[in-house]
Amino acid sequence: MPVSVEACYTVKPMEPTKCGRVALSEWDQVGTITHVPVIYFYRLSQNLDLSPNYTIASNLKDSLSRVLVPFYHLAGRLHWISNGRLELDCNAMGVQFFEAQSSSTLEDLGDFSPSSEYQYLFPEVDYTLPIHELPLVLIQLTKFKCGGISICTSMSHAVVDGQSAFHFNYEWARLARGETLQTVPFFEPKVLRAGEPPSVPLTECHVHMEFEDPPLLLGQTNNSEERKKKTTVAILKLSKFQVETLRKTANESWHKPSNGRAYTRYESVTGHVWRSACKARGHKEKQLTAVGISVDSRGRMEPPLPKEYFGNASLYVVGFSLAGDLMSKPLGYASSRVREAIERVNDEYVRSGIEFLKNQEDLSSFQDLHEFGSEIGPFGGNPNLGVVSWLTLPIHGVDFGWGKELYMGPGTHMSPGTHASDGESFLLPGPDGDGSLVLALCLQVVHMDAFKKHFYEDIE
Repeated sequence: MPVSVEACYTVKPMEPTKCGRVALSEWDQVGTITHVPVIYFYRLSQNLDLSPNYTIASNLKDSLSRVLVPFYHLAGRLHWISNGRLELDCNAMGVQFFEAQSSSTLEDLGDFSPSSEYQYLFPEVDYTLPIHELPLVLIQLTKFKCGGISICTSMSHAVVDGQSAFHFNYEWARLARGETLQTVPFFEPKVLRAGEPPSVPLTECHVHMEFEDPPLLLGQTNNSEERKKKTTVAILKLSKFQVETLRKTANESWHKPSNGRAYTRYESVTGHVWRSACKARGHKEKQLTAVGISVDSRGRMEPPLPKEYFGNASLYVVGFSLAGDLMSKPLGYASSRVREAIERVNDEYVRSGIEFLKNQEDLSSFQDLHEFGSEIGPFGGNPNLGVVSWLTLPIHGVDFGWGKELYMGPGTHMSPGTHASDGESFLLPGPDGDGSLVLALCLQVVHMDAFKKHFYEDIE
């Protein structure tokens, strides 16, 4: 896909904003702290009623400058302080905005299946620069020969989780189409910071397995060889009927779910993905395997955090099982292991995790730095995987004034070998709101075909 970058701008807040150093929460400083791209494609109508002076780029930059006033922290820069810890300098240095041209058309992209060509539609992050020189947000507008466009936003995970990132995209789009801000971000990292004295004393019952080394393949002492194996990505679709079939199977095939609540779509499908991965990877019965799950703690705190809390309020928890149990027992068993992990997340669990991290001499070992050249990855790869849910996030209908997007996807899984790591996956709602789901998955090449076979055949 021929793409040429025509211009690069620094977009700063339109008005003066708060300045100064801000201490990030412990949850901001662990897990993925590099940039995560999301891309939207639009087919512009010829009947758009635009003013004579309107251009797509100028409107996007103008609205971006305005939205950076309430979202001023995204115009700042990160700084390493000591012992693998970060703080945010709110200095209004701005975000980067690239304009690019492509001689391809949207029709050339077909059904938007993963392709290495997509990497040219993502803004390049130069990780050779010191972290205090890196923008927290980079955006690339690419215009196609057919008149269509793509918009890719790449945001630092050290300052946003999924809820916050899509909150920003949604509000930026509102301003771009001439509307007013709907929800002001609540930016107070101190509400999730460790206190003095500790708000929750650490005890032996506070076990945070997400901070421990993930399981390894039987007979191995490290996963360095597994990490060298080539990976690929796939976008797999589940119809509403297939989703309902999995959920029905999970709820009828095992003991009664805890609390009397039926297993959710997420718990049922994630259990199915976990089982399918074990089968595709050829795991032995005694192989220990883990599934990483992202849980939004906003509504699980006491009192609950505001829904508009801006930062990392989502944390990973881990479910464990022997592969043999996952493969031999009914689907409901796998779903029960997923639910058990999710239900650990309550106010006490979140705060004990904060205290655990505060007591660590150095946070570097808890950070996913794979884009910085480290071998650290989010889930440890085979025999493990992660299934991150975007099912409740406002990922569709981001309208900048030209209508709903033609397609959106996680940039990590649009371009094989560029961002995603073995076992990393996302569950997204289908674009038409019809109850269908989409699984964006990265696996080793040698396992992907077998995974697809089990993934679809086992539903029957």
